[in-house]
Amino acid sequence: MTARNRILTAVRRGLGGTRRPPAAIAAQAAMLLDDPEFIRPALVATTLPEAFELKAAVLGTTVERVASMDQMSGSVRRYLAAHALPPSLALQQSRDLTGLDWSGIETHASIAPDEVAALGIAVRGIAESGSLVIRSGADKPILLSFLPLHHIVVLRADTLVAHLDDYAAIMQGEAQPRNAILITGPSGTTDIEGSYVRGAHGPGFLHVVMVGS
Repeated sequence: MTARNRILTAVRRGLGGTRRPPAAIAAQAAMLLDDPEFIRPALVATTLPEAFELKAAVLGTTVERVASMDQMSGSVRRYLAAHALPPSLALQQSRDLTGLDWSGIETHASIAPDEVAALGIAVRGIAESGSLVIRSGADKPILLSFLPLHHIVVLRADTLVAHLDDYAAIMQGEAQPRNAILITGPSGTTDIEGSYVRGAHGPGFLHVVMVGS
């Protein structure tokens, strides 16, 4: 008897020794989708912003909440000052960002391989996992999410969804970008001698400015 046959025999034995008809298996699988709330994890808070913030904090993401976009640049100034960073920022060239008051901060569209800080906008946030959805576009260079040491992301509270499959459903009805990435916490690894290393594959620090409530 091959190893494969031994494994399958053990599985059948565990299932009672009888083969179930494929139609019965398909029917049971379909039942799981009839009530998605039965199989989806409960959120850690009653509101989406609170749930996102709590999950993000566990991952090492920092979050500051502001009431409106015109308060967002002040939040970025506070972040740069708190981390003793130079007043310089690679900025996504979206009109929502370029139209803000950046006095005292030098902003630039290009991003260097050793960029200290960059600021962009997430199209969605996922409360279940504290994840951000970033999409590429003419004014959304994807390297903003990979090259800087400090990645600062604007997230509008009204773009939050509860679960990943909620975003997947929304995505089906939208034009698809060339690149779409999910960011869940800052980059880190313990592959190197079991020691935690920040920024191994991307930004070592992730900061979210959540706008609205």
